[in-house]
Amino acid sequence: MANAQTGGPAGPPGAGQRTGLAPAALWLLAGLLAVRQAAAVLRLPPERRFTELERWIGENGVLHVRGSLYDSAGEKFTGTPFGGLVLKPLTRAAENSLGLGWTFGTLLLVAAVALVAARSLPRPVSRRTAQFAAPAALCLTVLSLPVRNTFTLGQTSILPVLLVLLGCALPRLAGGTGRAGGVLVGLAAALQPAVLLFAVLQWLTGRRRAALTAGGTFAACTALAWALMPADSAAYWVHHIAGAGLGQAPDGLANQSLHGLLLRLGLGGPAELALYGLLSAAVAVLGLRRAAAYARDGQLLLATAVTGCVTVAVSPTAWQHQTLWILLAVVGRVGRRRADRLVWPVMVVLVMTLTSTVLMPDKNPVLRPIGDNAPLLAALLAACAVPFLTRDREHWDRPVPTPVSAPRPGRLSWVPLFRFWKRPLTRPNVLLELMLIRVGYWFYSYIRASAPDERALAEGHGRQILGIEEFLHLDVEHGFNRFVASVDWLTGAMNYYYGTFHFLVPVSLLVYLYVRRPGTYRWARTALSLATLLALVGFWVYPLAPPRLMPGRGFIDTANGPQDLDNPDFGALTELSNQYAAMPSLHIGWSLWCGVVIAAVAPRAWMKWLGMLYPLMTFLVILGTANHYVLDALGGALVVTLGFAIQYALAGPGRGTAAPPAEGGRPGAEGPLDAGPVVREREQTPA
Repeated sequence: MANAQTGGPAGPPGAGQRTGLAPAALWLLAGLLAVRQAAAVLRLPPERRFTELERWIGENGVLHVRGSLYDSAGEKFTGTPFGGLVLKPLTRAAENSLGLGWTFGTLLLVAAVALVAARSLPRPVSRRTAQFAAPAALCLTVLSLPVRNTFTLGQTSILPVLLVLLGCALPRLAGGTGRAGGVLVGLAAALQPAVLLFAVLQWLTGRRRAALTAGGTFAACTALAWALMPADSAAYWVHHIAGAGLGQAPDGLANQSLHGLLLRLGLGGPAELALYGLLSAAVAVLGLRRAAAYARDGQLLLATAVTGCVTVAVSPTAWQHQTLWILLAVVGRVGRRRADRLVWPVMVVLVMTLTSTVLMPDKNPVLRPIGDNAPLLAALLAACAVPFLTRDREHWDRPVPTPVSAPRPGRLSWVPLFRFWKRPLTRPNVLLELMLIRVGYWFYSYIRASAPDERALAEGHGRQILGIEEFLHLDVEHGFNRFVASVDWLTGAMNYYYGTFHFLVPVSLLVYLYVRRPGTYRWARTALSLATLLALVGFWVYPLAPPRLMPGRGFIDTANGPQDLDNPDFGALTELSNQYAAMPSLHIGWSLWCGVVIAAVAPRAWMKWLGMLYPLMTFLVILGTANHYVLDALGGALVVTLGFAIQYALAGPGRGTAAPPAEGGRPGAEGPLDAGPVVREREQTPA
């Protein structure tokens, strides 16, 4: 939201209409996402709906019993005594509506949070930002894990966020005498004690009356709960020390606080508490000072987000539904170059919308802890480390533009080019590329694994392929597979090649292009991505059993040994991935992509020919190991050809010219472009 810039001079005819359609489409998407989320909750059986709400309103729920909220026979209540006091009157309504009112009430709170956040952006706001901010905020909020978790569990953690946003981020309520903002923050702290840190933010920014009002409101609400529920208040504030220890185990991954991290690292006892106290104090001091500086700069929403990230880190327990503060940090602007502006918001959105196994490989012992603790790490970065720009910085609203070039026809001048597609000439941001590659690979793996894998259908398609090859006299797989299986050293070499080179060579080539030929990197990366997307369509539309899984055909699985084809699961083999995603062959597709790229960038003829031998070697390997058919290879070649064709239509030919140096960096290396004069993105000014 905050990174969007206003348009420049008046555009071509029809530009205003297109600008109006885009926000409308985004609003429609936000509405569909909200309806889908509500429907997903209401479709659940009553016993699986609002599992946390069941703790309050169920037959043995804590709000029905006459005893303590925290020592009941059922599951323990995790909120404050004041929260229990407020929720008791809602018990009957929640029971009678079967969750319908609760669902739509939560949905209204989520919408209110998104709209208030959009209205709290620092002024002045460009017309484009004003159009897109609210629907974009609603989309991101509904998709975020904290909100999805809140919908499923029936929690009330959205309410403190809304109260704080109204009291600290919305300029109309945050200004003035400050009493209204103080009351709102005090009420939020009575529901979630760590929120009282926002009173410290108010004090540091000179709103001392608001800070005192917040503290007084919190004290009054807590005292009221003490008067009406003395035993529960003593249990919560004294025995459990502000709720610590209630709910799930504090060392579980659901607890994204410093305390939870230290416990997961194996620390415990007084040493862990002392270290936790020191780290929390350091984070609180540094984070609140940074938040106060951003608030004085007029970035109230960013100041609120930074303070919220501090509360996540220093709370004894910060469950997933209490981490929505991290998503608000997406408004911070980082970086001098326009190409770098997306790195921070994309990282925040990925962390707050995707699970840990998507962010990092769950089988990698080094990277998995990063994914498991990604929300906490993002909160710590936002609170203490990320150098958000202030509004007086030169590049606040005028980032260094990216040199681009319009597509220019090559030899195939009859191919229509998309003139609106601008071709960046500089090296993309490496962090952004790594994040997108990781998510893209997870998406590829997910779609491949989710493609239809019905055995009868896949084997039927296999018989079709073999029949076509027999008719065309291309059925050479069986004889060649038998020959490879009879030569031990050839079998071992091909098995190693098949399992190793498929990823190693493309990744190595991408790294080389990124470092030495940034322009070629963009051209090649886009073609590879398009080819892979087309292959996913093939996996889904035409599930195909590879030769090694075709019963009665005599093929030998050289890598995994004989398979029991009478067993539908084929032992443990099918647990690895969808074994019926054979058409098209991405082993051929990716290797042919490598060959084309090497032929395009290699300086000598023998290197070009050596590069083109790689797909030929791969073709022999996939046949020799009985993993693909000849027609699979043709399918892989087809998707790569289409990938390069679409890339050509978007950006023209890929012949080389020098890419300009990045701003403040060394001169760029050779790119693939022959696309006319280099221009820079039009600099845009605020409205």
